[in-house]
Amino acid sequence: MTPELEKAPLLPAHAKQVFKGVIFEVHQWEQELFDGSFKTFEKLRRNDSSVVIPVLSNGKLLIAEDEQPGRPLVYTFPGGEGETGEDPETTARRELLEETGYTADTFTLLRSSVPSSKIAWTIHTFVAKDCRRVADPVLDGGERITTREVTLDELVALADDPRFQNRDLQIPLIKARYDTEVRASLEKLLFG
Repeated sequence: MTPELEKAPLLPAHAKQVFKGVIFEVHQWEQELFDGSFKTFEKLRRNDSSVVIPVLSNGKLLIAEDEQPGRPLVYTFPGGEGETGEDPETTARRELLEETGYTADTFTLLRSSVPSSKIAWTIHTFVAKDCRRVADPVLDGGERITTREVTLDELVALADDPRFQNRDLQIPLIKARYDTEVRASLEKLLFG
């Protein structure tokens, strides 16, 4: 896994916002097609998100068992939506502290990915090394999160569980199960 910095698909300058919800905005614009005709195009926009892979000094990783109203329990790494104007690392630091009570001195960007061409939205994934607990988690009313320490082997085993939320990490984790070079690369990335 190497950092691959992708930018969220931009909206054309002439796009008009036609709806603003709590999380999403809807933008529309007229687009000329290859045959010279025009069609209305539409794209959602939302604030970028950050995800943190917390690495503890004991060589384990911290995973969250996260349940929210209207969604069953999932296994995930801490993370969430950035506040307007907040840079991705600041979001990562804030979300790690709020959801787990942990902090770290070093956050390294692992990757930035755009989950859909129909949404102007980027997910930034960070590795935080030598995480330490400094406070109790501060969860909002719609979060029920418990954390647990897992070994890399336990994380690799979780990767194909349907409840594993971090889809962009599934393939590298599953590859690490069968390919010793991928496994060694992953260990180096996470543990140095």
